[in-house]
Amino acid sequence: MRVKLIQPLAATRPMDTSLKARMAPHLGLLTIARIVEDSGHEVVVVNENSDLDIPSSDFDLVGISASIDVLARARVLSEEYRRLGVPVAVGGIGVTSNPDLASEMFETICIGPAEGHWRDVLADAAAGRLRRRYETPVSFPGDCLLAPSFRSVDTRGCLYDNVIAASRGCPFACDFCYNAAVRRHGGGYVHRTVESVADEVRSKATRHIMFIDDNFIGSPAFTRELLAALRPMRLKWSAAVSANILDMPDLLDLMAETGCQSLFIGFESVNPESLSGVGKGQNKVSRFEALAEALHSRGIMVNASFVFGLDADDPSTFDRTVEWVVSNRIETVTSHIATPYPGTPFYDRMRREGRIIDDDLSHYDTAHVVIRPKNMTPEELYDGYLRVYREVYTLGNIWRRLPRSRSQLMPYLLFNLFYRKWGAASERLGHLIGFDRVGALARRAAYFIR
Repeated sequence: MRVKLIQPLAATRPMDTSLKARMAPHLGLLTIARIVEDSGHEVVVVNENSDLDIPSSDFDLVGISASIDVLARARVLSEEYRRLGVPVAVGGIGVTSNPDLASEMFETICIGPAEGHWRDVLADAAAGRLRRRYETPVSFPGDCLLAPSFRSVDTRGCLYDNVIAASRGCPFACDFCYNAAVRRHGGGYVHRTVESVADEVRSKATRHIMFIDDNFIGSPAFTRELLAALRPMRLKWSAAVSANILDMPDLLDLMAETGCQSLFIGFESVNPESLSGVGKGQNKVSRFEALAEALHSRGIMVNASFVFGLDADDPSTFDRTVEWVVSNRIETVTSHIATPYPGTPFYDRMRREGRIIDDDLSHYDTAHVVIRPKNMTPEELYDGYLRVYREVYTLGNIWRRLPRSRSQLMPYLLFNLFYRKWGAASERLGHLIGFDRVGALARRAAYFIR
């Protein structure tokens, strides 16, 4: 069979350029690509954020991976292929988090890790009897998780291909997070074997690795074992972790010793009352400064993520966030508008309280106001959200947040200036010389490694 796998086009958020969409290939689709290849079939992978898909009847099966905000585009693609007589299976986090909604939109849906059901999808498609629903069992073991295959994707359209997922999911279930919805359907945290991750790291043509796990310390014991195995490789790496890493100083030491350069952490809010209403018990605002210092003292940069529009937030929240970021020299900031993903407890509460003001799922990308906040107007929320980005990345505040460590200066400036401040210029350079070359130049400039 000939199989096409599609990542649907997503809208560009107001503070982003196409650099974000071109950061790395879609590992979920590349995992399916490996299953297709191992099953003896031909596979083509399309990322619509680089080039729009052109529907064709030359394929025997189409697979689409969709988040909530691209479900509408996935539906258009699905209907176009079905008119051409090509069966379509749709999965991804947007489906797994709310299968009931997805089943109303698509003929065939896939729930959970692809390793647990895509061989059945292929067999049924070959037999002409694709089922309505495929679902990976809750008991699916982590040692069955596969490394993705890059053979069927042109990585020249991406900044990086050095991305690795050592695990899936997160042990926490914060009310507004996709993972809270996934856990409702039996999903949860599961990690790969140390050997499989180490083998994938060795396969990369660089010692700079970006782990894109939802929570790299979902199992601290696994993380310790993995880092011990990676120590001899002398990597430079980054990852995302939860705020309770502060309670694991020995693990932080090990991270620094094995080459950790930066950690993404969902601080979410500098307002304690905001956090108390969304099940974020692992976050303690009173310990945020200590957390930032724990990382900085070990030479690890902080990528802080914030969510605005939670119930205790008011117009003063934005200025207080910027002040905290600058005073603690937080190297990078990612901000989001509180968004009730269908299937999450947050969505249920917002719907129950009559506070959802926009049902257009394409706006559920954390860059649109789709709920009525309690202590400000929707316009104040949106304007404040944009103002945080503008103020954090002014030249003055970029200067004030300069890292104390000289070794961090170049990666800090590359991100703050050439990704955020002057991202449009970097985007044009990518179109001119290739995004993979831009990524390689940035990596070498930042870390002096291949």
